[in-house]
Amino acid sequence: MIRKIHDPSTTEEVNRPIHRVLIANRGEIAVRVIRACKELGLGTVAVCSEVDQDALHAELADVAVTIGPAEAADSYLRADRILEAAQATDADAIHPGYGFLAENAGFARACAEAGITFIGPSPEVIEQMGEKTAARAIMEEAGVPVVPGALLPEPDADGVYPSEAVLEAARGVGFPLMVKAAFGGGGKGMRRVETEDQVVGACEAAAREARKAFGDGTVYLERFIEQPRHIEFQIFGDRHGAAVHLFERECSIQRRHQKIIEETPSPALDDDLRSRMGQAAVAAARAVGYEGAGTVEFLLGPDREFYFLEMNTRLQVEHPVTELVTGMDLVRTQIRVAEGRPLPWKQEDIASRGHAIECRLYAEDPENGFMPSLGPILLLNEPTGPGVRIDSGVRQGDEVSMFYDPMIAKLSLHGVHRAAAIDRAITALREYAVLGVTTNVEYLIDILQEPAFHNGDLHTGFLEEHLPDWTGDRGEDEDLAIAVAAVNEFARLGRRAGPGTASVAAAETNSTPWSELGRFRLRGLD
Repeated sequence: MIRKIHDPSTTEEVNRPIHRVLIANRGEIAVRVIRACKELGLGTVAVCSEVDQDALHAELADVAVTIGPAEAADSYLRADRILEAAQATDADAIHPGYGFLAENAGFARACAEAGITFIGPSPEVIEQMGEKTAARAIMEEAGVPVVPGALLPEPDADGVYPSEAVLEAARGVGFPLMVKAAFGGGGKGMRRVETEDQVVGACEAAAREARKAFGDGTVYLERFIEQPRHIEFQIFGDRHGAAVHLFERECSIQRRHQKIIEETPSPALDDDLRSRMGQAAVAAARAVGYEGAGTVEFLLGPDREFYFLEMNTRLQVEHPVTELVTGMDLVRTQIRVAEGRPLPWKQEDIASRGHAIECRLYAEDPENGFMPSLGPILLLNEPTGPGVRIDSGVRQGDEVSMFYDPMIAKLSLHGVHRAAAIDRAITALREYAVLGVTTNVEYLIDILQEPAFHNGDLHTGFLEEHLPDWTGDRGEDEDLAIAVAAVNEFARLGRRAGPGTASVAAAETNSTPWSELGRFRLRGLD
């Protein structure tokens, strides 16, 4: 159980108090930060592109500033415009969320030069951990186990690597191996290599992709761990030298290196392994003088040996599950630590209670190559109930845009144990009703119902092994539930407009609930 503890962050003198925070992001994470700021009594500034001017995050903030057109490169990635917006609105701090400029050392440095507090680690730490080969070297020196690997010689001006030198490095690592981009992530600039004859071509292809995605084509070799689990530890540090972890998250359910379902605690860890991995995570944080929220990511092999993968120098998408089991508010603590306050907890004060699972709900079509499903959200009925948390940046009537990630919401569930959390997740997903766009709800339910998932037999290739050719199979009960939700919503809109209005409007436009569903149709009813 979590013990009630004294929170020194509420009483200690601060180096630099924050009064107004600009959130340099959009969607659900911008909403999450805005709400934390409001709880702390801080002013909030949203930045938005031209297509986001009516978005939820812009509506919730005290002030919203339009910074450019829809394309992220001309708006959310424009550090100069974001800093101009902060100065124009007297914001004295910037929270970057995740993605966009969150791990951009240049942006963090520009904030400092402008006299604005960057709510995150120092530019130097972002720089060190953003370059994976440098991060590996730092971790090795700190005694944190790393995956065996090798650096590569420089390619020539045409991007061609010296074959013999590459082969020598590859033989030293062993096959199969991975070619990885030194900068960036998300699966870009990454290739699996099985044999010697593939390695040079894989290096050149990965380098081209990395150069295009991250502006730097540096790649390195790393031993491929067969069927690893992806386990990350939430860390926190302050400028007074304290560092702690808030336990682990299992992130092994991935599609093309993108996480879909996360949970804590991991079903693979016992107390001894959890302790050793947690100590390694804290050692990693101390090695770089980490300040703020971050994660240390590990690969855990079938032999139960673990290896440092990378450090994410920001808040993670899946932070809600950690908040559910620990009772800690990570965003609030980020802000307080950025003010110079000490961490409000010591390691022995942090405990985990129950089990939490997060499912990422996307507007995408799993039966059509997971293509984004674009257009207006005509109906959005969200589940409720004990242990249900929804983080979302969209509302009914909002539009899923081609310009941004199509995530509709993060559905997080808490239960007394893992089986209860899984049952609660399945029930909540079945209660979702989304019309106008296709979602991955059925896909998520089928993952959760897979026997191997229930058994905790997880690894990063789980989906390829167990659901390689997935096709949806929505049952009649779900069809009926969504049909009832659609009819109820249509009736509600009519009542809101006034007596007789709905029927008159329908008659004039030849409109029915079914004609308003866009691509959605009920089998047997259309």
